[in-house]
Amino acid sequence: MPHAQPKSLRTLGEALAARYAAVRGLSEALVAPLSDADATIQSMEDASPAKWHLAHTTWFWETFLLRDNAQDYALYDADWPFIFNSYYETEGERIARFARGMLSRPKLGDILEWRAHVDAAMGPLLDREDLTPLIELGLSHEQQHQELLLTDIKHALFQNPLGVAMWDGPGSKSQCSDGDWYAHPGGVARIGHQSDGFSFDNEGPVHRVLLEPFALSSRLVTNREWDEFIADGGYDTATLWLSDGWAWARENGVRAPLYWRDGEQFTHSGWQGRDPDAPVTHISYFEADAFASWAGMRLPTEFEWEAIARGQEGTLPAHDAHDGNQLDEAAPPLPVGSEGLFGDCWQFTRSAYLPYPRFQPAAGAVGEYNGKFMSGQFVLKGASCATARGHSRASYRNFFYPHQRWQFTGIRLAKDI
Repeated sequence: MPHAQPKSLRTLGEALAARYAAVRGLSEALVAPLSDADATIQSMEDASPAKWHLAHTTWFWETFLLRDNAQDYALYDADWPFIFNSYYETEGERIARFARGMLSRPKLGDILEWRAHVDAAMGPLLDREDLTPLIELGLSHEQQHQELLLTDIKHALFQNPLGVAMWDGPGSKSQCSDGDWYAHPGGVARIGHQSDGFSFDNEGPVHRVLLEPFALSSRLVTNREWDEFIADGGYDTATLWLSDGWAWARENGVRAPLYWRDGEQFTHSGWQGRDPDAPVTHISYFEADAFASWAGMRLPTEFEWEAIARGQEGTLPAHDAHDGNQLDEAAPPLPVGSEGLFGDCWQFTRSAYLPYPRFQPAAGAVGEYNGKFMSGQFVLKGASCATARGHSRASYRNFFYPHQRWQFTGIRLAKDI
Protein backbone atom coordinates (compact mmCIF):
# COMPACT_ATOMS: atom_id res chain seq x y z
CA MET A 1 0.00 0.00 0.00
CA PRO A 2 1.57 3.39 -0.94
CA HIS A 3 2.48 5.78 1.81
CA ALA A 4 0.29 8.85 2.19
CA GLN A 5 1.91 11.98 0.85
CA PRO A 6 2.77 14.58 3.52
CA LYS A 7 0.14 17.28 3.72
CA SER A 8 2.65 20.03 2.92
CA LEU A 9 3.54 18.34 -0.36
CA ARG A 10 -0.14 17.74 -1.18
CA THR A 11 -0.77 21.44 -0.53
CA LEU A 12 2.12 22.43 -2.80
CA GLY A 13 0.83 20.12 -5.50
CA GLU A 14 -2.68 21.50 -5.19
CA ALA A 15 -1.40 25.07 -5.41
CA LEU A 16 0.65 24.26 -8.49
CA ALA A 17 -2.32 22.51 -10.09
CA ALA A 18 -4.48 25.58 -9.45
CA ARG A 19 -1.88 27.85 -11.06
CA TYR A 20 -1.53 25.49 -13.99
CA ALA A 21 -5.29 25.50 -14.54
CA ALA A 22 -5.47 29.30 -14.26
CA VAL A 23 -2.66 29.92 -16.74
CA ARG A 24 -3.95 27.40 -19.26
CA GLY A 25 -7.49 28.71 -18.86
CA LEU A 26 -6.45 32.30 -19.51
CA SER A 27 -4.85 31.34 -22.83
CA GLU A 28 -8.13 29.89 -24.01
CA ALA A 29 -10.17 32.80 -22.67
CA LEU A 30 -8.03 35.19 -24.71
CA VAL A 31 -8.93 33.48 -27.98
CA ALA A 32 -12.64 33.18 -27.16
CA PRO A 33 -13.55 36.31 -29.22
CA LEU A 34 -11.71 35.00 -32.29
CA SER A 35 -13.02 33.06 -35.25
CA ASP A 36 -11.02 30.19 -36.74
CA ALA A 37 -9.94 32.57 -39.51
CA ASP A 38 -8.86 35.23 -36.98
CA ALA A 39 -6.80 32.66 -35.11
CA THR A 40 -5.06 31.42 -38.26
CA ILE A 41 -3.76 34.58 -39.92
CA GLN A 42 -0.14 35.72 -39.62
CA SER A 43 0.54 39.38 -40.43
CA MET A 44 4.36 39.31 -40.47
CA GLU A 45 7.25 37.00 -39.67
CA ASP A 46 7.78 38.51 -36.21
CA ALA A 47 4.21 37.55 -35.26
CA SER A 48 2.53 34.17 -35.04
CA PRO A 49 -1.12 33.13 -35.39
CA ALA A 50 -3.16 32.95 -32.18
CA LYS A 51 -3.87 29.29 -32.94
CA TRP A 52 -0.15 28.61 -33.20
CA HIS A 53 0.49 30.15 -29.75
CA LEU A 54 -2.14 27.84 -28.24
CA ALA A 55 -0.51 24.88 -29.96
CA HIS A 56 3.13 25.77 -29.32
CA THR A 57 2.61 26.15 -25.58
CA THR A 58 0.84 22.77 -25.59
CA TRP A 59 3.74 21.28 -27.56
CA PHE A 60 6.05 22.57 -24.81
CA TRP A 61 4.13 20.69 -22.09
CA GLU A 62 3.81 17.55 -24.19
CA THR A 63 7.48 17.55 -25.22
CA PHE A 64 9.40 18.54 -22.12
CA LEU A 65 7.04 17.23 -19.44
CA LEU A 66 4.86 14.40 -20.76
CA ARG A 67 7.07 12.80 -23.39
CA ASP A 68 10.13 12.86 -21.15
CA ASN A 69 8.54 12.15 -17.76
CA ALA A 70 5.12 10.44 -18.08
CA GLN A 71 5.38 6.67 -18.38
CA ASP A 72 3.91 5.22 -21.60
CA TYR A 73 2.74 8.64 -22.83
CA ALA A 74 2.16 8.67 -26.60
CA LEU A 75 2.22 11.87 -28.64
CA TYR A 76 -1.26 13.12 -29.51
CA ASP A 77 -0.18 13.49 -33.13
CA ALA A 78 3.33 12.54 -34.24
CA ASP A 79 3.27 15.10 -37.09
CA TRP A 80 2.50 18.11 -34.94
CA PRO A 81 5.93 18.68 -33.32
CA PHE A 82 7.25 19.66 -36.77
CA ILE A 83 4.73 22.48 -37.10
CA PHE A 84 4.60 23.66 -33.48
CA ASN A 85 8.27 23.63 -32.44
CA SER A 86 9.52 27.22 -32.40
CA TYR A 87 13.32 27.43 -32.41
CA TYR A 88 14.58 24.40 -30.46
CA GLU A 89 17.28 23.01 -32.76
CA THR A 90 17.81 20.01 -30.49
CA GLU A 91 14.18 19.01 -31.08
CA GLY A 92 14.74 18.61 -34.81
CA GLU A 93 13.44 20.12 -38.03
CA ARG A 94 10.44 22.45 -38.00
CA ILE A 95 8.27 24.50 -40.32
CA ALA A 96 9.67 27.90 -41.33
CA ARG A 97 8.51 30.71 -39.06
CA PHE A 98 7.02 32.78 -41.89
CA ALA A 99 4.85 29.81 -42.92
CA ARG A 100 2.94 29.46 -39.64
CA GLY A 101 0.04 31.42 -41.09
CA MET A 102 -0.40 28.80 -43.83
CA LEU A 103 -1.54 26.19 -41.30
CA SER A 104 -5.27 26.16 -41.99
CA ARG A 105 -5.24 22.68 -40.40
CA PRO A 106 -5.36 21.58 -37.65
CA LYS A 107 -8.38 23.74 -36.95
CA LEU A 108 -8.76 25.83 -33.81
CA GLY A 109 -11.16 23.26 -32.37
CA ASP A 110 -8.56 20.50 -32.93
CA ILE A 111 -5.98 22.52 -31.01
CA LEU A 112 -8.38 23.04 -28.12
CA GLU A 113 -9.06 19.30 -27.98
CA TRP A 114 -5.31 18.64 -27.88
CA ARG A 115 -4.93 21.12 -25.05
CA ALA A 116 -7.60 19.30 -23.04
CA HIS A 117 -5.86 15.97 -23.66
CA VAL A 118 -2.51 17.32 -22.48
CA ASP A 119 -4.05 19.02 -19.44
CA ALA A 120 -5.61 15.72 -18.33
CA ALA A 121 -2.30 13.90 -18.77
CA MET A 122 -0.38 16.58 -16.86
CA GLY A 123 -2.38 16.02 -13.64
CA PRO A 124 -0.12 13.36 -12.06
CA LEU A 125 3.06 15.29 -12.92
CA LEU A 126 1.92 18.36 -10.99
CA ASP A 127 2.45 16.41 -7.76
CA ARG A 128 6.07 15.57 -8.55
CA GLU A 129 8.39 17.87 -6.65
CA ASP A 130 11.34 16.98 -8.89
CA LEU A 131 9.47 18.48 -11.86
CA THR A 132 8.45 21.73 -10.15
CA PRO A 133 11.27 23.86 -11.71
CA LEU A 134 10.37 22.66 -15.21
CA ILE A 135 6.65 23.20 -14.56
CA GLU A 136 7.40 26.74 -13.34
CA LEU A 137 9.29 27.34 -16.56
CA GLY A 138 6.34 26.04 -18.55
CA LEU A 139 3.93 28.37 -16.75
CA SER A 140 6.13 31.41 -17.36
CA HIS A 141 6.63 30.31 -20.96
CA GLU A 142 2.87 30.16 -21.52
CA GLN A 143 2.39 33.58 -19.90
CA GLN A 144 4.93 35.01 -22.32
CA HIS A 145 2.95 33.56 -25.20
CA GLN A 146 -0.26 35.04 -23.81
CA GLU A 147 1.30 38.47 -24.24
CA LEU A 148 2.59 37.57 -27.69
CA LEU A 149 -0.85 36.27 -28.64
CA LEU A 150 -2.39 39.62 -27.73
CA THR A 151 0.20 41.74 -29.51
CA ASP A 152 0.30 39.48 -32.56
CA ILE A 153 -3.48 39.43 -33.04
CA LYS A 154 -3.56 43.21 -32.63
CA HIS A 155 -1.10 43.54 -35.50
CA ALA A 156 -3.10 41.08 -37.58
CA LEU A 157 -6.43 42.85 -37.04
CA PHE A 158 -4.72 46.18 -37.80
CA GLN A 159 -4.19 44.97 -41.37
CA ASN A 160 -7.97 44.87 -41.93
CA PRO A 161 -9.16 48.19 -43.45
CA LEU A 162 -12.50 47.77 -41.66
CA GLY A 163 -10.85 48.51 -38.30
CA VAL A 164 -12.30 45.39 -36.70
CA ALA A 165 -12.45 45.01 -32.91
CA MET A 166 -11.63 42.00 -30.80
CA TRP A 167 -13.41 43.41 -27.74
CA ASP A 168 -16.07 46.07 -27.28
CA GLY A 169 -15.16 49.34 -25.59
CA PRO A 170 -11.82 51.12 -25.18
CA GLY A 171 -11.49 50.48 -21.44
CA SER A 172 -10.48 53.00 -18.78
CA LYS A 173 -8.90 56.36 -19.38
CA SER A 174 -5.36 57.22 -18.36
CA GLN A 175 -4.27 58.25 -14.90
CA CYS A 176 -0.94 59.90 -15.73
CA SER A 177 0.29 62.55 -13.28
CA ASP A 178 2.81 65.34 -13.78
CA GLY A 179 5.46 63.01 -12.44
CA ASP A 180 8.65 63.38 -10.46
CA TRP A 181 12.09 61.80 -10.39
CA TYR A 182 13.49 58.85 -8.47
CA ALA A 183 17.00 59.97 -7.53
CA HIS A 184 19.79 57.47 -6.90
CA PRO A 185 23.13 58.45 -5.29
CA GLY A 186 25.13 55.90 -7.27
CA GLY A 187 27.45 53.29 -5.85
CA VAL A 188 27.71 49.53 -6.10
CA ALA A 189 24.40 47.80 -6.88
CA ARG A 190 23.61 44.09 -6.75
CA ILE A 191 21.93 43.13 -10.02
CA GLY A 192 20.05 39.95 -10.89
CA HIS A 193 17.39 37.69 -9.41
CA GLN A 194 17.85 37.55 -5.62
CA SER A 195 14.82 35.70 -4.22
CA ASP A 196 13.76 32.06 -3.93
CA GLY A 197 11.03 32.40 -6.55
CA PHE A 198 11.21 31.44 -10.20
CA SER A 199 13.44 33.31 -12.63
CA PHE A 200 14.74 32.76 -16.13
CA ASP A 201 18.39 31.86 -16.58
CA ASN A 202 19.19 35.23 -18.17
CA GLU A 203 18.31 37.02 -14.89
CA GLY A 204 21.46 35.76 -13.21
CA PRO A 205 23.92 35.22 -11.78
CA VAL A 206 23.73 38.03 -9.24
CA HIS A 207 26.64 40.39 -9.76
CA ARG A 208 27.81 43.87 -8.85
CA VAL A 209 27.59 46.98 -11.03
CA LEU A 210 28.96 50.44 -10.35
CA LEU A 211 26.36 53.19 -10.87
CA GLU A 212 27.04 56.90 -11.19
CA PRO A 213 24.47 59.26 -9.62
CA PHE A 214 21.32 59.42 -11.77
CA ALA A 215 17.58 59.95 -11.68
CA LEU A 216 14.75 57.99 -13.30
CA SER A 217 11.44 59.56 -14.25
CA SER A 218 8.52 58.43 -12.12
CA ARG A 219 6.24 58.27 -15.17
CA LEU A 220 6.27 57.24 -18.78
CA VAL A 221 6.38 59.65 -21.73
CA THR A 222 2.83 60.44 -22.90
CA ASN A 223 1.08 60.71 -26.26
CA ARG A 224 0.86 64.47 -25.74
CA GLU A 225 4.63 64.74 -25.40
CA TRP A 226 5.12 62.57 -28.46
CA ASP A 227 2.85 64.88 -30.47
CA GLU A 228 5.12 67.75 -29.40
CA PHE A 229 8.14 65.76 -30.58
CA ILE A 230 6.49 65.25 -33.98
CA ALA A 231 5.41 68.90 -34.26
CA ASP A 232 8.96 70.03 -33.50
CA GLY A 233 10.33 67.99 -36.41
CA GLY A 234 11.50 65.01 -34.38
CA TYR A 235 11.16 62.65 -37.34
CA ASP A 236 12.90 65.12 -39.65
CA THR A 237 15.98 66.01 -37.59
CA ALA A 238 18.83 63.64 -38.36
CA THR A 239 20.99 64.88 -35.49
CA LEU A 240 18.55 63.39 -32.96
CA TRP A 241 18.85 59.89 -34.36
CA LEU A 242 21.33 57.06 -34.30
CA SER A 243 22.64 56.44 -37.82
CA ASP A 244 20.93 53.05 -38.10
CA GLY A 245 17.73 54.54 -36.72
CA TRP A 246 17.72 57.41 -39.17
CA ALA A 247 18.22 54.99 -42.07
CA TRP A 248 15.44 52.73 -40.74
CA ALA A 249 12.98 55.61 -40.35
CA ARG A 250 13.71 56.93 -43.84
CA GLU A 251 13.56 53.53 -45.51
CA ASN A 252 10.26 52.60 -43.85
CA GLY A 253 8.59 56.01 -43.94
CA VAL A 254 8.19 56.09 -40.15
CA ARG A 255 6.51 59.34 -39.06
CA ALA A 256 4.72 58.32 -35.84
CA PRO A 257 4.35 55.37 -33.45
CA LEU A 258 2.79 52.22 -34.83
CA TYR A 259 -1.03 52.18 -34.86
CA TRP A 260 -1.34 56.00 -35.03
CA ARG A 261 -3.38 58.06 -37.44
CA ASP A 262 -4.80 61.58 -37.07
CA GLY A 263 -6.07 61.84 -33.51
CA GLU A 264 -6.67 58.10 -33.24
CA GLN A 265 -4.87 54.89 -32.48
CA PHE A 266 -5.71 51.27 -33.23
CA THR A 267 -6.50 49.10 -30.20
CA HIS A 268 -7.95 45.65 -29.51
CA SER A 269 -11.27 47.51 -29.51
CA GLY A 270 -10.69 48.93 -32.99
CA TRP A 271 -9.88 52.56 -33.79
CA GLN A 272 -10.27 54.80 -30.74
CA GLY A 273 -9.63 58.45 -30.01
CA ARG A 274 -6.05 58.86 -28.82
CA ASP A 275 -5.80 59.80 -25.15
CA PRO A 276 -3.13 62.53 -24.88
CA ASP A 277 -2.35 61.66 -21.27
CA ALA A 278 -1.87 57.93 -21.83
CA PRO A 279 1.66 56.57 -22.18
CA VAL A 280 2.97 56.49 -25.72
CA THR A 281 3.46 52.91 -26.85
CA HIS A 282 4.44 50.78 -29.84
CA ILE A 283 7.67 52.67 -30.43
CA SER A 284 11.04 51.27 -31.45
CA TYR A 285 14.34 51.64 -29.63
CA PHE A 286 15.41 54.01 -32.41
CA GLU A 287 12.41 56.28 -31.76
CA ALA A 288 12.84 56.11 -27.99
CA ASP A 289 16.49 57.12 -28.25
CA ALA A 290 15.68 59.99 -30.63
CA PHE A 291 12.95 61.29 -28.30
CA ALA A 292 15.32 61.16 -25.32
CA SER A 293 17.88 63.19 -27.27
CA TRP A 294 15.20 65.71 -28.25
CA ALA A 295 14.14 66.02 -24.59
CA GLY A 296 17.72 66.58 -23.45
CA MET A 297 17.65 63.35 -21.48
CA ARG A 298 18.67 59.75 -22.13
CA LEU A 299 17.39 56.22 -21.73
CA PRO A 300 18.31 54.45 -18.48
CA THR A 301 20.58 51.46 -18.36
CA GLU A 302 18.93 48.21 -17.32
CA PHE A 303 21.00 48.35 -14.11
CA GLU A 304 19.76 51.83 -13.20
CA TRP A 305 16.18 50.78 -13.82
CA GLU A 306 16.56 47.65 -11.71
CA ALA A 307 18.27 49.54 -8.88
CA ILE A 308 15.27 51.87 -8.59
CA ALA A 309 12.74 49.05 -8.92
CA ARG A 310 14.55 46.91 -6.36
CA GLY A 311 14.62 49.80 -3.92
CA GLN A 312 10.82 49.92 -4.07
CA GLU A 313 10.04 46.27 -4.75
CA GLY A 314 7.11 45.01 -2.73
CA THR A 315 5.49 48.43 -2.42
CA LEU A 316 2.50 49.46 -4.48
CA PRO A 317 4.14 52.37 -6.36
CA ALA A 318 6.61 50.02 -8.02
CA HIS A 319 5.62 46.39 -7.92
CA ASP A 320 3.22 43.94 -6.41
CA ALA A 321 3.10 40.32 -7.50
CA HIS A 322 -0.70 40.35 -7.71
CA ASP A 323 -1.45 43.92 -8.80
CA GLY A 324 1.63 44.78 -10.83
CA ASN A 325 -0.30 44.94 -14.09
CA GLN A 326 -3.76 44.76 -15.54
CA LEU A 327 -4.24 41.42 -17.27
CA ASP A 328 -6.11 39.30 -14.74
CA GLU A 329 -8.83 38.08 -17.08
CA ALA A 330 -9.69 38.10 -20.75
CA ALA A 331 -9.98 41.84 -21.32
CA PRO A 332 -8.48 44.29 -23.83
CA PRO A 333 -5.05 45.49 -22.67
CA LEU A 334 -4.69 49.27 -22.49
CA PRO A 335 -1.86 51.34 -20.96
CA VAL A 336 -3.44 53.74 -18.48
CA GLY A 337 -0.43 55.52 -16.97
CA SER A 338 -0.18 53.97 -13.52
CA GLU A 339 2.16 55.44 -10.92
CA GLY A 340 4.37 52.36 -10.80
CA LEU A 341 7.25 51.07 -12.86
CA PHE A 342 5.32 47.99 -13.96
CA GLY A 343 2.21 47.27 -15.94
CA ASP A 344 1.76 49.83 -18.72
CA CYS A 345 4.55 49.39 -21.26
CA TRP A 346 7.81 47.58 -21.55
CA GLN A 347 10.47 50.28 -21.23
CA PHE A 348 13.53 50.44 -23.43
CA THR A 349 16.91 50.71 -21.76
CA ARG A 350 20.16 51.62 -23.48
CA SER A 351 21.67 48.27 -22.41
CA ALA A 352 22.56 45.67 -24.98
CA TYR A 353 21.14 42.22 -24.26
CA LEU A 354 24.27 40.40 -23.16
CA PRO A 355 25.06 37.63 -20.67
CA TYR A 356 25.80 38.56 -17.08
CA PRO A 357 29.24 37.61 -15.67
CA ARG A 358 29.48 33.82 -15.11
CA PHE A 359 26.23 33.21 -17.04
CA GLN A 360 25.66 29.62 -18.13
CA PRO A 361 22.54 28.54 -20.05
CA ALA A 362 20.39 25.83 -18.52
CA ALA A 363 21.25 22.25 -19.37
CA GLY A 364 19.37 20.43 -22.12
CA ALA A 365 17.01 21.71 -24.78
CA VAL A 366 15.54 24.37 -22.49
CA GLY A 367 19.00 25.97 -22.50
CA GLU A 368 18.09 27.34 -25.92
CA TYR A 369 15.45 29.53 -24.26
CA ASN A 370 17.44 32.77 -23.79
CA GLY A 371 21.19 32.60 -24.20
CA LYS A 372 21.23 31.98 -27.95
CA PHE A 373 19.51 35.34 -28.56
CA MET A 374 22.14 37.50 -26.86
CA SER A 375 23.14 39.36 -30.00
CA GLY A 376 21.99 42.66 -31.49
CA GLN A 377 19.06 43.25 -29.13
CA PHE A 378 18.25 45.71 -26.33
CA VAL A 379 16.91 45.03 -22.85
CA LEU A 380 13.46 46.25 -21.82
CA LYS A 381 12.33 46.37 -18.19
CA GLY A 382 9.03 46.42 -16.36
CA ALA A 383 5.90 44.87 -17.85
CA SER A 384 3.08 45.90 -20.15
CA CYS A 385 -0.69 46.00 -19.94
CA ALA A 386 -0.63 42.70 -21.84
CA THR A 387 1.63 40.97 -19.31
CA ALA A 388 -0.08 38.45 -17.05
CA ARG A 389 -0.29 39.41 -13.39
CA GLY A 390 2.54 38.09 -11.27
CA HIS A 391 4.83 37.58 -14.27
CA SER A 392 6.95 40.70 -13.81
CA ARG A 393 9.77 41.42 -11.35
CA ALA A 394 12.69 43.85 -11.02
CA SER A 395 15.25 41.43 -12.47
CA TYR A 396 13.15 40.43 -15.50
CA ARG A 397 14.95 41.01 -18.82
CA ASN A 398 12.79 41.33 -21.91
CA PHE A 399 14.62 41.91 -25.19
CA PHE A 400 13.84 43.03 -28.73
CA TYR A 401 15.66 44.23 -31.81
CA PRO A 402 15.92 48.03 -32.08
CA HIS A 403 13.48 48.35 -35.01
CA GLN A 404 10.67 46.25 -33.51
CA ARG A 405 7.60 48.01 -32.12
CA TRP A 406 4.56 45.73 -32.34
CA GLN A 407 4.90 45.01 -28.63
CA PHE A 408 3.59 47.42 -25.96
CA THR A 409 6.90 49.30 -25.80
CA GLY A 410 7.25 52.75 -24.23
CA ILE A 411 9.83 55.09 -22.78
CA ARG A 412 10.86 56.27 -19.31
CA LEU A 413 13.52 58.97 -19.30
CA ALA A 414 16.67 59.12 -17.20
CA LYS A 415 19.19 61.85 -16.51
CA ASP A 416 22.57 62.24 -14.89
CA ILE A 417 22.93 64.03 -11.55
